[in-house]
Amino acid sequence: MWAPDSLPLTVRSLPVAGLHAEAGKAGAWEIVFVSESTGRARTYTWSAVEAEGLHKGVFPGPQETWRAGGAKQPFSPALLKVDTPETLDAAAKSAEAYVNKPGTRPPVNFMLEYEAGTRFPNPIWRVLWGGSVSSAEYSAAVDATTGKVVARD
Repeated sequence: MWAPDSLPLTVRSLPVAGLHAEAGKAGAWEIVFVSESTGRARTYTWSAVEAEGLHKGVFPGPQETWRAGGAKQPFSPALLKVDTPETLDAAAKSAEAYVNKPGTRPPVNFMLEYEAGTRFPNPIWRVLWGGSVSSAEYSAAVDATTGKVVARD
């Protein structure tokens, strides 16, 4: 165990070249854990396959300095009641006009985070039709505890 008080700060799916992920799943994930007692952060990756920049299995990255108090806050894993397949289903239903319009869509990516002081009381899954929040064609925010869509862009 890296740090007894560690909590997740962010979780995000990672695209893997040549690997087509099933709906709501990803071939690789990145999780940033933070420890308030040590003032450190550590990024872990998990990949289903060997790929460029990724090793199959779970691998820790180097420790980095971290200080509590930013907009993104660590959260208890106990708040995660909805996984990505259910999250994608809820997001797709709320984005029906976008999902059903003619043409191709970029791959779906996921990001989980909790931002203190916002209108969202729980961690949220961001479902992104595109590579990042800033470059997504469309996105939906789903409450990770209730499974309800709380925002769409």
